[in-house]
Amino acid sequence: MPLATLHSLTFVGVRPVAVQIEVHLSAGLPSFALVGLPDTEIRESKERVRSALLNSGFEFPSQRITVNLAPADLPKGSAAFDLAVALGIASASGQLAKADLSDWLFAGELSLSGALTGVRSPFALAVAARKESAAGQRPLKLMMPKAQAELAATVPDIAVFGAHNLFEAAAHLVGHGNPLEQYTHNTHGNASQPNPLDMAEVIGHQTAKHALLAATAGQHHIRLVGPPGSGKSMLAQRVGSLMPPLPFEDSLEISAIRSLKGESDVLSPQRPFRNPHPSSTMAALIGGGCYFRLNMRLHT
Repeated sequence: MPLATLHSLTFVGVRPVAVQIEVHLSAGLPSFALVGLPDTEIRESKERVRSALLNSGFEFPSQRITVNLAPADLPKGSAAFDLAVALGIASASGQLAKADLSDWLFAGELSLSGALTGVRSPFALAVAARKESAAGQRPLKLMMPKAQAELAATVPDIAVFGAHNLFEAAAHLVGHGNPLEQYTHNTHGNASQPNPLDMAEVIGHQTAKHALLAATAGQHHIRLVGPPGSGKSMLAQRVGSLMPPLPFEDSLEISAIRSLKGESDVLSPQRPFRNPHPSSTMAALIGGGCYFRLNMRLHT
């Protein structure tokens, strides 16, 4: 069958989006077309995929190859689609005839030799795969580079498989050779305390502490005013110690955002805290563009 459908993930900002990768082979002059608003790094994957397939012992079909990344109206920019595109070409050309690709999510960038290199934010990727599995009400398995599989396995309720290269990934799918190792849920690197800064450490500031306690209990806004060095930021950083522990799902979401920002790649129960500079403008705090102009009109 000259058509193969695989599944992967991408991020729009910090929002995960499921991507369906369709590979179709048809008669005509040999060509390789990528459609579905691919970014430059995806369009360049054509050469990586071609070399990776050839260097992994596969045949590159001399046909018209069309790869569609759906949804087509969503701009996509991730080299993590390389593995799915390569496996899709191999499957559509009949070289992975026995492989069941319906319950897999693939993420991995290919080198020219066929080796799988690292992907961006493996923790956030595993969180997105877990959410996609729950939304579809069917268990999904995540295949990614072996070097990052252990880190991704810190996310529970998702089966993570790590492969060194394209050949290992394909062999596992068709049941040849040694199966890939499945990484089970672990707590690697998750030893952080809920909030390392405690309000009990603050000496004095009784009025401010009582005000913060009342605002936290009632979920009110509060404004701290005082000269530089009087302890405003110190108090604000410790407000999290007055709040109950984060729900587990919220911890996953916040940790995934931290991973995408490059701050941390572990599950952390700490509540987010941002400390903007005192000279920050309104546009720097809430963003610019149309929303900023509309907000200014509503307040003037």
